[in-house]
Formats: sequence, structure tokens, C-alpha cells
Amino acid sequence: MELKERPQMGRVVVITVVATLAALLLLAYVALKAGMMPANADAKPPRLERWAARVSLHASLAREAPRTPNPMALTDDNLIAGIKLYARDCAVCHGASDEKPSNIAKGLYQKPPQLAKDGVEDDPEGVTYWKVTHGIRFTGMPSFGRTLSDQQRWQLTLFLKHMDSLPPAPQRAWESVKSQAAS
Repeated sequence: MELKERPQMGRVVVITVVATLAALLLLAYVALKAGMMPANADAKPPRLERWAARVSLHASLAREAPRTPNPMALTDDNLIAGIKLYARDCAVCHGASDEKPSNIAKGLYQKPPQLAKDGVEDDPEGVTYWKVTHGIRFTGMPSFGRTLSDQQRWQLTLFLKHMDSLPPAPQRAWESVKSQAAS
């Protein structure tokens, strides 16, 4: 009799686990349909959302970011090319050399780092290159993989890596990037 009860018990455990998971999924679906998860950009995100986004991003970067050195030479020309790209494509969200966020940056969820103040100089260049190339889901950070060439993405990465210690000519170019912050 004992041998017959064990398979029966295993079946009960499996059914219980499946039923519990189904109930949780149904509950999550009902909560989403009822609008209980904020969709507005000015609401504080739930902890589960912040945790999932952070864990997923770190795992993607660890798996996919290039580990090779930046192929762009550290020259004034490459740095200035990166500064021009940053001014055109990035400053509206990430700010200029004056560290003032634009109205767009103030209204975004998630808040984009103001890179003149909260730079990425300590990040591995492959991580920055990956973020520029692929963007970051659910943050407003777009992918530039289809709009900038590989060389341009590496030039932008080069500038971001060295933006706190630029030689004189690139420093002047960086300081000429005007803030798009409201006056």
C-alpha cells in the first residue's frame, strides 16, 4: 500500500505547484488589467520592476559586452568626433558640460544620469559601447546600433571614457556643447 501512495503523493505535489503558479499568474494578470502597476513615467516603479531591470541589465552586460579594447586611438580627432556625436544624440538626455538636465531629462523615467556629473569613466569601455549600441529597455535609452556606425559608437565610447580628463582641444569642444536645460 505504501508504494502506491508515493506516486499519488508526488502527483498531488505537482498539481499543487502548478495550480499555485497558475493562480499567481492569474492574479498578476488581473492586477495588470486593473491598472495596479504604474505605467506613467512620473510614478515610482515597484521594487520588483527595479530589481528585474537591474538583474537583467547586469546579466546582459556580463554576457554580451565586448571585452576587447576600444579600437579607436586616443586622439584629439577621435575625441572631438565623439563629442560632436554626444552633442547631437546624447546631450538632450544626459546633459552638457554645465551639468544641467534638460526638461526632457527631468521628465524621463528612469532618470538619465547627467554624464558630466555622474560619468561613466570607470565603466569598462565594452559596457559603455554595448549600452550605446543596444540601448537599455524600459529606460528611454535608445539603441544606436542601426543609426551610428561601429566607428562612431566607439568614438562616442572613447569620449565618455575620457570626458573627465580631456586634452585642451577636445576640452574646448566639450565646453562649447550648449546645455538644453530650460533657463
